[in-house]
Amino acid sequence: MVRRATPEEFAHLRWVELESDKLMGQAGIGPLPEDDGEDRLAGATVVFASGDPAVGFVSVTLVDDGAHVDQLSVLPAYGRRGIGRVLLDRAIGWARDEGLAGVTPTTFCDVPWSAPFYRTVGFEAVSHPAAGLAAIRAYERASGHDALGPRVAMRLVC
Repeated sequence: MVRRATPEEFAHLRWVELESDKLMGQAGIGPLPEDDGEDRLAGATVVFASGDPAVGFVSVTLVDDGAHVDQLSVLPAYGRRGIGRVLLDRAIGWARDEGLAGVTPTTFCDVPWSAPFYRTVGFEAVSHPAAGLAAIRAYERASGHDALGPRVAMRLVC
């Protein structure tokens, strides 16, 4: 069951994200730079959650002419069950319903559940990102994300 998350859940969703981030350590990436995830969730255009209480979520903001996946997280105990794909499909469907041009994430190139996962859905690397996506990549570089491993901006045309 995928549904819109409520602001009252954001602390729980942040916990889901932090638990999910522990998998990055197993992939040799981390620790990830600190941020205020609850504020990021509050600033999202839409947040979809799976389960009640949520075991996964996707947060999306409007960037350039499309929807940007700020975060896609699933509790490790619920991994490899297709929850992440269902959440991503919901975000893509939302973007199409809104008449947006595409969906973009930025992610690690070599982590199996990152760029390789997005490729299975049809996302492609972006060579020349538009201004908003370029600004996200610049922020990631400045905040230390790129020091943890190669990253890529990707796009799926709606």
